[in-house]
Amino acid sequence: MTAPLHETSAAESTVPVDAVSDLPAKVIEGRSPWQIAWTRLKRDKLALTGGFVVLFLVLVAICAPLIVGLLGHPPDQFHEDQIDPLFGTPIGSYGGISSDFLFGVEPVNGRDVFSRIVYGARISLLVAFLAAVFAVLLGTVLGIIAGYFGGWIDAALSRVMDVMLAFPQLLFTIALVSVLPNSLLGLDGSGVRIAALVLVIGFFGWPYVGRIVRGQTLTLRNREYVEAAQSLGAGRFYILRRELLPNLIAPITVYATLMIPTNILTEAALSFLGAGVKPPTASWGQMLSAAISTYESDPLFMVIPGLAIFITVLAFNLFGDGVRDALDPKSSR
Repeated sequence: MTAPLHETSAAESTVPVDAVSDLPAKVIEGRSPWQIAWTRLKRDKLALTGGFVVLFLVLVAICAPLIVGLLGHPPDQFHEDQIDPLFGTPIGSYGGISSDFLFGVEPVNGRDVFSRIVYGARISLLVAFLAAVFAVLLGTVLGIIAGYFGGWIDAALSRVMDVMLAFPQLLFTIALVSVLPNSLLGLDGSGVRIAALVLVIGFFGWPYVGRIVRGQTLTLRNREYVEAAQSLGAGRFYILRRELLPNLIAPITVYATLMIPTNILTEAALSFLGAGVKPPTASWGQMLSAAISTYESDPLFMVIPGLAIFITVLAFNLFGDGVRDALDPKSSR
């Protein structure tokens, strides 16, 4: 049987009002879009793994002299005593891997493969990062100008982007590097090659960024906050800098993280074809090129730099995909 209505009301009335008011109130705090993105990114284990690998590779590249001094030998030092004088192959199994040579030695000359892999990370990451920064800066400036001003400016810049996308980048780079002097603007040897690779890869990469920024700017320029700034008398460059650019940071960041692995592959391909840095400067693509003639007798000399490229590109792609999903509110992840 249910209790009478007047008894239930009497029981409820005995609850003190002060006890309810003393309950701790839950504070609702607002979060910025970057905090929300970081929360989403932390849930993506693959992206975090890729990010940790990228951070590890960056630290290896920065601390290359220290790491080689502790665990390896100078990258341009020959070790003829580790090479079979008859066949020119490393003495011992697995390419001469030992406690003294962690990744073995190169055929014919006996240079330490571990040291050259570590120093090769410097070249690949340096070229890829600087070329990405150059492409993002140039593409962002020209893309936001084309999208906001429109008219003949948009038409001219769009046609320039189309021409750049159709230009044979690889052939142009090989032709340019082949006529470069040994010293230029205070740089010499591999420094000239590195500067040329950064400028060429970045110059041919900006149209991809420019197209994305232009498309986003065409969408944002008709938003209410832009019209409000215009009605208050804000100038064009103020709107570009304070209203449009902050809302373009997310897509620019995503594309920059995905551009770096592409630049790493481009640098490796150019070094493989002989248009990269000059020997004895270490480069992963250059090591792959040298391994063509010896891969049958010493396959690890080709496998190790190939794995270095594969792991680096995979880590950047996983991290870039995670950043894209974290910054995209429509993502299902």
